[in-house]
This record gives sequence, C-alpha cells and structure tokens, in this order.
Amino acid sequence: MDAATTVTALKALAHDSRLAAYRTLVQAGPAGLAVGELRDALGLPPATLTAHLNVLRAAGLIQDEREGRVIRLRTDFAQMNALLGYLTENCCGGEPCAPAACSASTREISA
Repeated sequence: MDAATTVTALKALAHDSRLAAYRTLVQAGPAGLAVGELRDALGLPPATLTAHLNVLRAAGLIQDEREGRVIRLRTDFAQMNALLGYLTENCCGGEPCAPAACSASTREISA
C-alpha cells in the first residue's frame, strides 16, 4: 500500500457513521451483511447509508455483490490488512513489540 491509498482509506474512515459501518462489516466476517441488515444495525436512513458506502467502496475498503434482489457487503480484508501493515511496518524501530491493548489483555487473562 502506498501513502496516497492510505490517506484515502483513512479519510473514508474519518467519519463516525462510516467507521461504525466498517467496524460492523469487519465484525460480520467474510459472510458480510446485506445492505438492509447493515442499515438496521446502524439506524441510518437509506440515502445516508448509500452515500457512506460509496465512500468506503471508493477507498477500496468494502466490496459488494448482488445476490438476487439483495446486495451483500463485505470488508476487503486484504485491503484492511494492507492498511494495518502500512501503518505498523516500522513499529518500534524493528524491535518486537505489541500494542498496549494487546499487552493489557494478555495481563488480564493471565492474572
């Protein structure tokens, strides 16, 4: 992933409704969700959701597939992993490390 693609993805996620939609689709996993299911989960008007989905699609973060009369939305996990990889590729100057959230979770589980 390059800097321009990263900036586009981060801009797409820099809105509370788009971030909520994206996180909901990530949580849904590879099966994704029908547009109506996502709309119900977020409580957004159809036109508003469509506008947000168009931004996420343009950034390459989600994909959709028509299944009869239903449009199924899925996270592009390869793109998500590329974004995370780009953001963390030089983490800790090449030394092994873990995000603080991971370290805290590990301590809580082992305690």
